[in-house]
Amino acid sequence: MILKNLSEIFGPSGNECEIRDFIVETIKDHVDSLKIDKMGNIIAFKKGKNKNSKKVLLGAHMDEVGFMIKSIEENGMLRFLPAGSIDKRVVIGKNVLIGKEKVKGVICYKPIHLQRKDYNNIPDFDSLVIDIGSTEKKDAEKYVSVGDYAVFDTKFEKKGNIIKGKSFDDRLGCAAIIEILKERYENDLFGAFFVQEEVGLRGSKAAVFNIPADYAIVLEGTSAADMPHSKDEPDYPKMGDGVVITISDRSFFVHKDLFNETVSCAKENKIKYQFKQPMVGGTDGGEIHKSKEGVKTIVFAVPSRYIHSPVSYADLRDYRSMVDLTKKLLNKLK
Repeated sequence: MILKNLSEIFGPSGNECEIRDFIVETIKDHVDSLKIDKMGNIIAFKKGKNKNSKKVLLGAHMDEVGFMIKSIEENGMLRFLPAGSIDKRVVIGKNVLIGKEKVKGVICYKPIHLQRKDYNNIPDFDSLVIDIGSTEKKDAEKYVSVGDYAVFDTKFEKKGNIIKGKSFDDRLGCAAIIEILKERYENDLFGAFFVQEEVGLRGSKAAVFNIPADYAIVLEGTSAADMPHSKDEPDYPKMGDGVVITISDRSFFVHKDLFNETVSCAKENKIKYQFKQPMVGGTDGGEIHKSKEGVKTIVFAVPSRYIHSPVSYADLRDYRSMVDLTKKLLNKLK
């Protein structure tokens, strides 16, 4: 299952080499041209069937949240920084993989019976270390170097329609584009896989200079609300209720005409959809929609519980709704 491969592959922000190589190998026989730009973004092109076709950009980001090793202590412990937005409260005691050799480590804090007054405080990343089992610096340096990246060590699992794994933000979007590129559509199609989204939408900002798009559809993984939350917070989007359509977030407002066309397309084809809570988070759509003279942009997403954490849940029916709606819309845009 391609989602298993995409979920488990190492690819934190700034070190997307492995995930990029896998995607290139997977799509190369299904596109008319393919290139990697100076930032490391993949830009694939597939000619449309219509001579007067529009140019549509499909975008997803390859990178996942992770960590970077910043120093090695004399006792062999590793100090680190987050690469992307990660809740400090969910990382203690979690397994990680470090560097090219995938060295196993555990994120550590002092034992609970030594915390006393610190128990009610959230420790900063400066207070945490990664333990790889070394007892001195020179031993740790045999396996790990300053500047190495680390990601959560999480295995992908599937039970019925429910999948569990890491990096669903945004390997779900990557999987969708890979699947969509296997077919040809009325419109010209650019399939773009961006780097460094989790640290500031950097890859897409560079990539769109070379993509003459009329429309853009960004495919994402987004937070699901069916998890513990306050009563004054919304109960949507939910796993199992269909593809999430973003009306607005902190980075953009959806193009009104494209939004209406999308909702009409979903209703015509009886595709389940729901709306994201406005003004929360941001995606590559925030950079794409304001590139050049402007691009009509919309964002679709699969709701996932606990994104940016060691493990997430998602529903394959929502993923299928996202793929189906994107395919129908690609032939409908005029």
